[in-house]
Amino acid sequence: NVTVDVELIVPVAMEEKLRFAIREGGRTVGAGVVISITE
Repeated sequence: NVTVDVELIVPVAMEEKLRFAIREGGRTVGAGVVISITE
């Protein structure tokens, strides 16, 4: 398990417990769940 802090370039609607995937070149390179949102 890994904890990552990410700053998005473009605003995206998100909420805690939301599942997400990180894709690059048509391939999924990562996936996870939003634990908390900081502003």
